Amino acid sequence: MRLTKQTNYAVRMLMYCAANDGHLSRIPEIARAYGVSELFLFKILQPLNKAGLVQTVRGRNGGVKLGRAADKITLFDVVRVTEDSFAMAECFEDDGAIECPLVDSCGLNSALRKALNAFFDVLADYTIDDLVKARPQINFLLGLDPVDMMKVVAPAA
Repeated sequence: MRLTKQTNYAVRMLMYCAANDGHLSRIPEIARAYGVSELFLFKILQPLNKAGLVQTVRGRNGGVKLGRAADKITLFDVVRVTEDSFAMAECFEDDGAIECPLVDSCGLNSALRKALNAFFDVLADYTIDDLVKARPQINFLLGLDPVDMMKVVAPAA
């Protein structure tokens, strides 16, 4: 199974907002930090906003912030909102076009379903907060901590 770029950048956007806690994050800043187009991030923003994972504030001083605490947003929450399908094999699809005589009693189907559930369980164990706290320098790496940046740019005398 491979997650889409949409999921990847949705998680990154949420991490950025969590690292920038207490401030509104702007899409151009997030796009610049990750080297991705603003248009792509705006597209991702819609389902995240609809699901309550982020809140948007309109206007000249607007931006985006987490819709709830970072420790209350799991990776499973994000994946569920951003992925269209979890069909690991043809027999997982619900379009009725399966011609396999084993579809209802197949060992492969059962094994893949069990693997997918284990995948979801692991994602549910990790929050956006876990990802941000795992990287103590995340604010510096994302360009959110000008004080630390000044220490690197201007060596101490």
